[in-house]
Order: sequence, then structure tokens, then C-alpha cells
Amino acid sequence: MLLIFESILPIFLLVLLGALLKRWPLISDSLWGGLEQFGFYVLFPALLFETLAKADFSTMDTGAVGTSAVLSVGLMSALVLGLWRPLHRLGVEGPAFTSIFQTATRWNAFMALAIAEKLFGQPGLTLVAVVMAVNIIPLNVINVGVMIWFSGGRRSFMDLVVRIVSNPIILGAGLGVLVNVSGVTVYDPLMTAVDLVARSSLGLGLIMVGAGLRIMDALRPRANVILATALKLLVFPTVTTGIAMLFGVHGDALTMLALSAAVPTAMNGYLLAKQMGGDAPLYAAAATVQTVAAVITIPLVLYLVAQLAAG
Repeated sequence: MLLIFESILPIFLLVLLGALLKRWPLISDSLWGGLEQFGFYVLFPALLFETLAKADFSTMDTGAVGTSAVLSVGLMSALVLGLWRPLHRLGVEGPAFTSIFQTATRWNAFMALAIAEKLFGQPGLTLVAVVMAVNIIPLNVINVGVMIWFSGGRRSFMDLVVRIVSNPIILGAGLGVLVNVSGVTVYDPLMTAVDLVARSSLGLGLIMVGAGLRIMDALRPRANVILATALKLLVFPTVTTGIAMLFGVHGDALTMLALSAAVPTAMNGYLLAKQMGGDAPLYAAAATVQTVAAVITIPLVLYLVAQLAAG
């Protein structure tokens, strides 16, 4: 477990660097909004496109991995939705519930990809990219649907469709898979340029994760934040590991599936909460506490799953 912790420690050091840089007065606050957009619209799609376009899917059971990933999201979503009535009786309103739901089901792909590459190299990166590719649309549909239902905001079905088909992460992943399965050869200098862009995505993405944290929220977490943290960091990887084992997933694939579920929530859900009437401060607090707690929980999850995968 110490070896796993030391292996992923650089990931969290970059997150810490982002938190420190965000509070450094010599760097303008206006920088961070632009970097976030640049990562979302350019860096991250480039990484997914390159990874999936070059992936050798013949070396992995993508059917079992993809099915396990989708079913895990579905079951986890159902479990959290089942908490609505008891939470509502305890005083949790719709907007707060949407943030609990989002932070319990979304996952920070930047962190998962960085840890996967650190631990397993290109094969680990590819496995996590496959999980992302199959989960991007279901996760967005489910979370936007929950936002519409519980936050009271009025959104049409067409709004949902537009959000899905115009998502740059979906487009990058879809194009990568299309190039891979079609056998189309991308002009080599163009792919080299994409590679240069993709290389900067993980490091910069982790710094942006740190910049989005609210440190004071981690020092005095509320009950809703603690619940969302337990659901995301402990329950989600347990559900995912169980389903994956039922489908015969083992070895590194099982570990990568557990990793994808064990990382903290994605920061982009905060923007969705702001735009669609969710509880944005609660989302930010949960994301911060999850990121801090994940320093301990991710090595623990990976260690336990490695034991299962080995025996």
C-alpha cells in the first residue's frame, strides 16, 4: 500500500500546486477561467482522441469492461436516487440533492488518467479512456436529467440533446474510436501535433483541479458533504468492483475500473450546478473534501482491489 501511495503522490502534489498557485497574488484570477475552458475544449478532447485512436483494443475485453462501467454508473445512480426521500425528510431540498447526486456519480477523469498512466503506462491509460468513452453520454444524460427534475429549472429535451452532441469530450472520444475502428490513417504531422497538445493535458488538468478547491470547506465539512464523500470514494468503487467481478473482469482491467470509480468528483459539475439551479457551494465543498480524502482512500481501494485481482 505504501508503494501505491508513493506512486500516486506526484498526482496529488500537482493538485496541491494548483491550490497554491490559485492563491498566489502574482497570478491573475482571470487566468484560471481561460485555462479551464482551454482544458475542456482542447486539451482533454485531444488526449482522448489520441489515446482511443491508437489503442489496441484486441488486447483487452472491452465488452466486459464497458458493460461493467455502464452498469456501475446505473446502479450507483439508482442507489443515490433511493436516498432522496429519507434525505428530504431530514431537510435536504432539491438543489442540495442534485449536488449530492452529482458529486457521488461523476468522476475526475483527469486524475484517473494521470494515476493510470503512472501505475500502468499506456495500457492503463487506454483502459481508463475506454471507461470514459462508454460512460460520458450516460453520465451526462443522467446528471442533467436529475438537475432538471430536482432543481426546478425548465429545460427542454432539445437542450439535453444539444448538450450531449456538442460536448467536446464526447466528440474527441467518438472521433478517436471512429479512426481506430475504421482503419483511417491520420496524417503523421497532424497526429504529432495532437500528441504535443495531449501531453500537456494531464499535468495542467491536475493543476486546474487544485485551483478549483476550497480549502476552508475541507476543514469544516457539513453532513451533506460527508455523505457525498462516502458515497463517491467508498460506495462507488465497491459497487464497480463487485459488478466487474461478476462479469469476469480481472487483473489490471479490474484495478482500472475500481480506480475510475475511486477518484474524486469532476469539477465541471460545479458549472452545471451554477447554470441549472443546483447547490453550487455544496458541490464545491464536496469536491474539495473528496480530493483531500482521496489521498488516503485511493491507495486503500487500489491495494484491496489488487489483492482481489491477485487471488
